[in-house]
Amino acid sequence: MKNRIPAALALPAVALMAIAAHPAEAKAVKAHTEACHATSDAEIARQFDRWNSALATLDPDKVVARYAPESILLPTVSNTPRTTPELRKDYFTMFLKSKPQGVIDSRLIQVGCNSAIDAGIYTFTFGDGRKVQARYTFTYGWNGKDWLITSHHSSAMPEQPAK
Repeated sequence: MKNRIPAALALPAVALMAIAAHPAEAKAVKAHTEACHATSDAEIARQFDRWNSALATLDPDKVVARYAPESILLPTVSNTPRTTPELRKDYFTMFLKSKPQGVIDSRLIQVGCNSAIDAGIYTFTFGDGRKVQARYTFTYGWNGKDWLITSHHSSAMPEQPAK
């Protein structure tokens, strides 16, 4: 009799073929086999509050710490995709000079297995009193102990309000 892997532990044949053909994809396959961290819309909403609190410190390192090491920031006031901690720190060093604080105007949260999306509209008020409304999308990943931002896209509203 051959040794068999219990069905509950066996990867589907398609996944095994993907690993063989693309070893780099094995990480993605593993993510689908791990246990899901229980969460809620409220816990995901608190992640924005944590990020916004990091902004309030005016310390770019505290803001960058809210991002996963392998994540992307596509900010409103820069054309450069920020794909490394160093590039994100460079952006936030500049951005924090304006003393931004955000509030969520409207949002939709979707929770998955060890991942979540929070997308909507937020408004920033800056130290000089200026306000800017923008669209945003944060995606989060559970790293085994904390929710971290895996992608963050922000863009100014394309239509200006009527005066």
